[in-house]
Amino acid sequence: MEPIQSRSFWHKYQSRWESTRSLVCVGLDSDVAQLPDCVRGEANPIWEFNRRIIDETHRHACAYKPNLAFYLSDGPRGLEALQRTVEYIPQDIPVILDCKAGDIGSTMEQYAAAFFDQLRVDAITLNPLMGEDVLAPILKRKEAYAFALALTSNPSAEEFFVIGGMAKKAADWIMRFPADKVGAVVGATRGGDLKRMRDLLPGRIFLIPGVGAQGGNLDIVLRSAGESPRKPNILINSSRGIIFRDKTPQFAQAAGRAADELRSLAVV
Repeated sequence: MEPIQSRSFWHKYQSRWESTRSLVCVGLDSDVAQLPDCVRGEANPIWEFNRRIIDETHRHACAYKPNLAFYLSDGPRGLEALQRTVEYIPQDIPVILDCKAGDIGSTMEQYAAAFFDQLRVDAITLNPLMGEDVLAPILKRKEAYAFALALTSNPSAEEFFVIGGMAKKAADWIMRFPADKVGAVVGATRGGDLKRMRDLLPGRIFLIPGVGAQGGNLDIVLRSAGESPRKPNILINSSRGIIFRDKTPQFAQAAGRAADELRSLAVV
């Protein structure tokens, strides 16, 4: 296994997989309205919640994925929580910011500066509909990585992302760029399409939401999207199913058990 030569997402993911055999991405969708009562009185409830979750789940995690919207909704306090969370996650575990950014070049450059240069996450999710302009700031940053939306897990996704249409175009677009720079978001709820997407996107890392609360079938995901036992190139994201498994003062320990359980089941 090639050692980590930088803090790039690609190298951190590969190294983390080799050292832990975990495919679990812990989604930090830390909705302030859903936090356990025991942290609501803290000066920064989201940060305190995340800190405890990370303490109990990091041994089982291949990556973390905070969703930007849940931090923005708590205003300046939420943005502080996001910054502290990214800094607190162990350096050998890659962090994906779920922001689904996608804009013209000059605007996208500002997003990239904020997320990669200031916040210092390892990867982001992006919407590719505006073309290569969206990706240009990522390509010029040596250590940056992006997961492009290709086949999402939400019920209305079929209005755009269908195998014969937008999903195929997204896959073709992703394959134009280096594998160590661009992967794909592929939803677990689209189980019947996963094998086709893997065929269209060989060698690409799939970020797979939708297992658990959204109803995606883990066995189908592993059979259809994993490339090989040696190099599966997938991340199984679970958010609510891990972080909100329990609302008692033992919420973090329950999250740790949930992450460990998913890790033990997610074997290609």
